[in-house]
Amino acid sequence: MDGTSDPAHQDDGGPFGRPLFDKPSARALSRVGVVDVGSNSVRLVVFDGAARSPAYFYNEKIMCGLGAGMSDSGRLNPQGRERALAALRRFRLLGDGMGTGALSAVATAAVRDAEDGAEFRDQVERETGIRLWVIDGREEARLSAQGVLLGWPGSYGLVCDIGGSSMELAEINGGTVGERMSSSLGPLKLRDLKGGKKARKALIHDTLARMRKELGEQKNRLFLVGGSWRAIAKIDMARRGYPLQVLHEYRMTPKAVRETAKYIEKNDLEELRSRAGVSSARAELVPYAIEVLREVVRTFKPRDIAVSSYGIREGLLYEQMPQQLRDRDPLIEACRFAESKDARLPGFGRVVYDFIEPLFRSARPDRRRIIKAACLLHDVSWRSHPDYRAEDCFDNATRANLGGLKHSERVYLGLALLHRYSNRREGSRFEDLYELISEKDAHEAEVLGKAMRFAAMLWLREDARLGKMQWYPKKKRLELKLSSDATPLFGEVAEARFRSLADSLQAEPVIVTPPGA
Repeated sequence: MDGTSDPAHQDDGGPFGRPLFDKPSARALSRVGVVDVGSNSVRLVVFDGAARSPAYFYNEKIMCGLGAGMSDSGRLNPQGRERALAALRRFRLLGDGMGTGALSAVATAAVRDAEDGAEFRDQVERETGIRLWVIDGREEARLSAQGVLLGWPGSYGLVCDIGGSSMELAEINGGTVGERMSSSLGPLKLRDLKGGKKARKALIHDTLARMRKELGEQKNRLFLVGGSWRAIAKIDMARRGYPLQVLHEYRMTPKAVRETAKYIEKNDLEELRSRAGVSSARAELVPYAIEVLREVVRTFKPRDIAVSSYGIREGLLYEQMPQQLRDRDPLIEACRFAESKDARLPGFGRVVYDFIEPLFRSARPDRRRIIKAACLLHDVSWRSHPDYRAEDCFDNATRANLGGLKHSERVYLGLALLHRYSNRREGSRFEDLYELISEKDAHEAEVLGKAMRFAAMLWLREDARLGKMQWYPKKKRLELKLSSDATPLFGEVAEARFRSLADSLQAEPVIVTPPGA
């Protein structure tokens, strides 16, 4: 069929057209280095790849504890300063070696609040050449919210970013950042607060009540940004026995937060840390962070809660993007980039999509984008050993650094790509992940995989005319009209794959060849 007749990819930024990252304005973002000097950690991230959904080319974190003890001294932790300077010297050299150009560097609550913060900023520039941008709480909230928009374009909700010495809230509405507020509810500060748990509870309650009064109702999604939230999410996963250890897009309910808070209170912290794979430095702050999260949920009553691995560093990258690039779908851009880099025949993903699209005419737009993603990725794992290719595809799809994917959609995409190379999914080492999607969706993913598996047999060239498939669900009839180009390619193996696709649909296979073929 003619792909231009499909409204699902007409004028939508062109997942099958020329990708924007081929343009000079986007290519300039191809390798960007970002440094985040926080109250607890100092981190370098180097982004590379598709400009709209870049890969983490390099990622290093040093737990410096710059904000430790500031409540008493008013100054940065001396040992933390030494460690941070050493880390920043290293990061500057790494950036030079990786060709990032000047590093974009921000410092947050500890440096902005400390008596010696300006002195430290000047020392960093003098000794490392890195120019630190010391941002206020509202700007920190804005950048964190932009990081969330990198992964969830067009989202609505409340972004809650917790650092060591502060906690920020920011509204996002249809892809824009609205009201922002900053508070002192960071776990390092709460740990040092005089008066113990009673004083912390009163401060947390009063602060959030004030923020609620200014921000108003926030009953959409709550997006959690920050290392302490991610540590709590890991503990929630361990408590639930959750099978997919991917933090980005991990969902919790308000009830789950309450249950995890009780779980943390009742269990030994060192045992929890070991079981959930949380670092000692993060685990130490979890009891204070969970007190804040429980009150955030109680105060704002979000409909659901999503963990974001994207935050201030991704927000700095988003800051540099032209609006045209921001409007792109991060999932499709990442898959398009993977196809251009790794597929044997870049561009054939569109041919496959156009060919199998009649099977999914009733699919919702959110499902169609996953089908497009699968078609773009259907051939990127061809270098894997044939015996392991199907499982490699599933593993890559479910654990890859892809934005804009719920966990259930990761499993759907993984199953589709698994079935691109294998008729069976039983007996794989991933069977515990299948529980994350319904039986109906698992079956649809199998149909998609087998459809791609068959279409790949008619591989000719990027602009190939394979013919048409027609699916008549009421009649349970799957009709294949081969083009004159594709008919010679329709050999025994191709026919077996077509019949396997028909079997998965419980359909009668009908094959129509050109006259004289």
